[in-house]
Amino acid sequence: MKVTLETTDSLQHYKATNEAGHEVLLSGDGTAAGPMNTVLMAIGGCSTIDIVMILEKMRQDIKDVKVQIEGTRQEEIPRVFTGIHMHYQLFGKIKDKKAEQAVALSIEKYCSVSKMLEKAATVTTSYEIIEV
Repeated sequence: MKVTLETTDSLQHYKATNEAGHEVLLSGDGTAAGPMNTVLMAIGGCSTIDIVMILEKMRQDIKDVKVQIEGTRQEEIPRVFTGIHMHYQLFGKIKDKKAEQAVALSIEKYCSVSKMLEKAATVTTSYEIIEV
């Protein structure tokens, strides 16, 4: 796995490109997502992909998903995350026990980003099912 990072129009604006050519814009001045924002995006994306795949394998009728992710950082430098909470809104006809299992399986077993971050931060979750 390789990513290339290069400046765009200033030394505070960057473009990260993976081997497949997909791009993410980053900045150090707030004009694009900052590196720590992208860490939260990564754990949200990783876990959500898992949860959807698990629920589909469980034959749950998931129609949509939204995740709110909040990170807490220590005050001292380096300002690493000390806590990350993800709240999943699962839309569809989903059994509560199946949703609980899918979230737990993702965070505790399958999500590589979560497993990596839990070494530095407490990762917690909550969910709600919204029938549509």
